[in-house]
Amino acid sequence: MTSFTLNGKKTEVTADADTPLLWVIRDEAGLTGTKFGCGIGMCGACTVHIGGKAARSCVTPVSAVEGQEITTIEGLDPKGQHPVQKAWQELQVPQCGYCQSGQIMQAAAALKDNANISDADIDAQMSGNLCRCMTYTRIRAAVRQAASAMAANAMKGG
Repeated sequence: MTSFTLNGKKTEVTADADTPLLWVIRDEAGLTGTKFGCGIGMCGACTVHIGGKAARSCVTPVSAVEGQEITTIEGLDPKGQHPVQKAWQELQVPQCGYCQSGQIMQAAAALKDNANISDADIDAQMSGNLCRCMTYTRIRAAVRQAASAMAANAMKGG
């Protein structure tokens, strides 16, 4: 049995230790916002936060998250009010939308670590998240907008 916190809720699963976290999230927890893309950690569709850091859940065995805090797209802000989620909506970033939960989770982790992010930093942080619809220009604009919103919020003391 593996125990961890999933979106703020204590969770215990009986999956084999080498089962990818992605399948535990989707099949056992029933949270389908985290997507399967490549299965080798190269596309970013399965990105979640483990201990606040972006991680590829398709290559993370569930045994590696014992005692950790896991956040999926459903737990980032259940009402969709995280600055990254709001920027994505306002700038209409998604086209097909399949990769977007991974893109949002990667961006949220990047901005948590560096709210004063440059275009070069955005490109570096987001380069491992693939979008077959090629919405990279809108993704970069949304990350910039979210960074500005987070900086303004920090200045207000929030």
